[in-house]
Amino acid sequence: MPLDASSRTPAAIHVETLTKRFDAHTALDGISFEVPAGGTVALLGGNGAGKTTTISILLGLLLPTDGVVRVLGHDMATERYRVLPRMNFSSPYVDLPHRLTVRENLTVYGHLYGLTHLKDRIERMAEELDLTRILTRPSGNLSAGQKTRVTLAKALLNDPELLLLDEPTASLDPDTADWVRSFLERYRARTGATILLASHNMGEVERLCDGVLMMKGGRIVDRGTPADLLSRYGRTDLEEVFLDIARDRRQAERVE
Repeated sequence: MPLDASSRTPAAIHVETLTKRFDAHTALDGISFEVPAGGTVALLGGNGAGKTTTISILLGLLLPTDGVVRVLGHDMATERYRVLPRMNFSSPYVDLPHRLTVRENLTVYGHLYGLTHLKDRIERMAEELDLTRILTRPSGNLSAGQKTRVTLAKALLNDPELLLLDEPTASLDPDTADWVRSFLERYRARTGATILLASHNMGEVERLCDGVLMMKGGRIVDRGTPADLLSRYGRTDLEEVFLDIARDRRQAERVE
């Protein structure tokens, strides 16, 4: 699967020599990559690798110091307003207002996206994500699994062409986590959406992702399909590959 920014494959995300500095700290050091339309790509790395900074720039929440970011064919520096209605984001670390009910939270976000037939959309998402019984419950009174499903419902209200996910199954029990992964697989198959996934769950990455971008110290240090990386490092699972890169235990051919 092409992840190189020089690829001619139609790209939902095109990032070229992206750099982000915070005073003397360089969070991103000239990274380049592409995520092909309709693909699911994992953004992997330890804490401080630059994953969150990358996602924040793709969402338009941070401005890059240098480089080019094109999302769904538009330059985020000048045409962000054309892109944001077509994408969305989900993270269990971003809380919805606790005092609002699930329905009220979804209604607020639906209005922010300017969605029509919002009541019907909320009912549809509630049915698909098993939220109907908790629509009137305050969001602060939900279990971890329920909060994750509500956050996912929020992210899918606008039927995004591009979905950015940050640790979508963190802190979930195995059954709930498997349910979320299955739902994401069905959503991608049904809509052809593109997904960029930041995760520390290597089994999840092997199951969901066509491609992997390995980050360390604000740079992309390797990339390829899960099978490519397993072969290159002589490993049987991605967790061992992750540890090899994090601990500099092996040196794979650098691809940038």
